[in-house]
Amino acid sequence: MVGGGGSSRGARVFSEHTNNRAFNKLNKSGFDDSQISTLRPSPAKYRNSDDNILPLMDTDPDPDHSFFEPASTSPFTKSPWSSHLNSDPPPSAADSTSFLPNILMGSLVREEGHIYSLAAAGDLLYTGSDSKNIRVWKNHKEFSGFKSNSGLVKSIVIGGEKIFTGHQDGKVRVWKVSSRDPSVHKRVGTLPTLSDYIKCSMKPSNYVEGRRRRNLWIKHCDAISSLSLSEDQLFLYSASWDKTFKVWRVSDSKCLESIQAHDDAVNTLVTSIDGLVFTGSADGSVKVWRRELQGKGTKHFFSQTLVKQDSAVTALAVDDDATFVYCGSSDGVVNFWEREKSLSHGGTLRGHKLAILCLATAGRLLLSGSADMGICVWQRTAAEHACLSVLTGHTGPVKCLAVERDSEASEGERRWIVYSGSLDKSVKMWRVSEQPPASLQSPPSFSQGSSPTAGLLVNAPSFVIREQ
Repeated sequence: MVGGGGSSRGARVFSEHTNNRAFNKLNKSGFDDSQISTLRPSPAKYRNSDDNILPLMDTDPDPDHSFFEPASTSPFTKSPWSSHLNSDPPPSAADSTSFLPNILMGSLVREEGHIYSLAAAGDLLYTGSDSKNIRVWKNHKEFSGFKSNSGLVKSIVIGGEKIFTGHQDGKVRVWKVSSRDPSVHKRVGTLPTLSDYIKCSMKPSNYVEGRRRRNLWIKHCDAISSLSLSEDQLFLYSASWDKTFKVWRVSDSKCLESIQAHDDAVNTLVTSIDGLVFTGSADGSVKVWRRELQGKGTKHFFSQTLVKQDSAVTALAVDDDATFVYCGSSDGVVNFWEREKSLSHGGTLRGHKLAILCLATAGRLLLSGSADMGICVWQRTAAEHACLSVLTGHTGPVKCLAVERDSEASEGERRWIVYSGSLDKSVKMWRVSEQPPASLQSPPSFSQGSSPTAGLLVNAPSFVIREQ
């Protein structure tokens, strides 16, 4: 599962000394999290102030030089990326005294910009940032890269042979891997397509009131915050700070619907089974939408509001069995609802001191990344959620998470590889197991230390962390 800005099911800033009240204020105003290094300016600074951020026409052709080249010839290989992997062999699982179920395996470090989005598929990892490059890693080593015409890549999802990226300029770009060379990626489209844009612009009724001017309903007029594919991968959903989410048919890139979902920026969106869609907003609410097929199109109906709170909703996730819905907020709290109980509120998880920025699920585990630079690993049992450990090592807020099953896990062992992207410009790789640490006989207690990350767990297990 992926969390974050964007996730196949969800998967969403500032100085470590920032208090929650300031962060809540920024989220309520829909701030631009690409300027996360400081909170001193007023919230208005963090909104897009450039009237030309969305041109009237979809002019996004790629010149020949921006088509995707193999890593061996691409100019991106000259960037200062380096892969740091632990050379020490991991502890033997047979040695119960030394086995560390949750360890840091290594880091992928770059100096191009903050990491805002991740997507994992098999042995490939895609990373997006506030640079113009999207990196592709294979077996923890740089494999390829491709370039978009927009800077900040806020969300990445993978569906079949297509890779979808959501950008700060309000566009979704579609990419495919070359059949001749798997290291070459080619942009095959932009949503909305130019032909649909021209056709739609002919009718005055297709224009809606925007923040600064009238816009076509098929086009987002602010940054895309999250992408998610339906379970059958027939439909792509894009959420935006323009308070809407849009539904796209994957087969022909046609925009089928635009739903005015919230009173403020839509920060996160995740799909589930049976056509359910969950949206979370800076207005503090989580809403449930129900999809109904109508011919070749769709129609989404509002179903219910799960929560309405003062703190902005920053991340959503749904577990693999679609039995639990998780919501992370700017106050550092995770709420969850149980589907088997008609989406009744199941409780709250309190393990962070600053805002939750991303969520991801893996088996019976929930992972929450935060502005406090830590990642809490929660295990779900029949009766409760318990925090198994806190993964520490990042020196900046944890902005996105991606999870893949560990192919080297022994038979019967439920183990995962977790990728975490941070505003410290690095991606870290963790091995996480559903097996609790031997020393952890009861849920860990939380300390009240002043440091955002140090001492979060009094009896947390040790981590193998190399100096970078």
